[in-house]
Amino acid sequence: MRVAIIGAGAGGCFAAANLKRQGGMEIFVFEKTSKALQKVKVSGGGRCNVTHACFDIPKLVERYPRGNRFLRKTLHRFTPQHTIAWFEEREVSLKTEDDGRMFPVTDDSQTIIDCIWGEMMKNKVQVRYHKAVERIEKVDEQLMITFKDETSFLADRVIIACGGFAKKEQFSWLEHLGHTIEYPVPSLFTFNLHKNPITELMGVSVANVTVKIAGTKLTEHGPLLITHWGFSGPAILKCSAWGARILSEHGYDFIVLINWLGDVKDNELQEQIAAIRREKGKVLVHNKNSFELPKRLWSFLLEKAGVSENTNWGELPAKQQNRLIQILVNDEYPVSGKTTFKEEFVTCGGVKLQEVDPKTMESRLVKGIFFAGEILDVDGITGGYNFQHAWSSGFIAAESINAEVN
Repeated sequence: MRVAIIGAGAGGCFAAANLKRQGGMEIFVFEKTSKALQKVKVSGGGRCNVTHACFDIPKLVERYPRGNRFLRKTLHRFTPQHTIAWFEEREVSLKTEDDGRMFPVTDDSQTIIDCIWGEMMKNKVQVRYHKAVERIEKVDEQLMITFKDETSFLADRVIIACGGFAKKEQFSWLEHLGHTIEYPVPSLFTFNLHKNPITELMGVSVANVTVKIAGTKLTEHGPLLITHWGFSGPAILKCSAWGARILSEHGYDFIVLINWLGDVKDNELQEQIAAIRREKGKVLVHNKNSFELPKRLWSFLLEKAGVSENTNWGELPAKQQNRLIQILVNDEYPVSGKTTFKEEFVTCGGVKLQEVDPKTMESRLVKGIFFAGEILDVDGITGGYNFQHAWSSGFIAAESINAEVN
């Protein structure tokens, strides 16, 4: 049996690592670029966020804006515990951080790459680079893959694990097979604040904010990072994941509301400030930051509220106090565009899930074709969830083909 895997990313390489070469099976991986496992390499700041320590499947599937029902079946088959065990059996230990994200103890994504690649080499997997697919056709009981370089390959089974595409036209070869494509739009992107003064605070992070998108029900909590182009960090990325289609419909032109104090309400803040005025009335407002905000951000917000550097808490005018309260709990910023990083690009959209069997990852429309990873209409929030889907779907596809050979 000749197995062709389209895409040398997480899902494709993990499938290749789990295929068993019994019965003379030959395994080939075709990658359109010049490198393999690139998202694994760059994820988590080069540390690789392998999975998440959420071991309750009903809770785990809630971390995926799309694919919830489908994942209830796939994630039961290959869970985060299975992921941990798979790597540990190959002498790669994972550690859990305070927020539940799991990384290799080495803090180096190359550890994960070497582990998967080592298993692929044991399987004598042959990897071919610069092989972009033009079309796939049924030829009797086999599948003919034609590449854009005009070469072709005849396979018995094909695992499609080429990741998501930015444009619907890029899915045309899958549509020609009869599959339906849910329209792709970006997910997990950062917000651009065009020439906004707050970008001068690039590098400043706040541990827990509440992010809301004006005019929608989108709300997220978590860390926020100020960058030279706008806002990033988990709270922003989660908001963009859940709001991928809504924000696309807005043309990425909207108002983001920030509560810099997490979930503190304005009436609670009024009481806190009243206590500060009573107890620290002679202290300069600029010198007394009772809200654990970064110093540069505190100075920026005070300036935005019109509070001068020589104003003390006891003499803070009511107008400026009210303005400061509004800014701290409901600060407004106009967003005009998004930023996505090519290596970490995640797509909302892809192959319609009703056309794929979650028990085997095989196409319900074309026998012998399987899917793994982001090519499907599945995407998770930041935190290791997209990799877990890649491992689970890649493993199930491989096991399904293994079962056919036995």
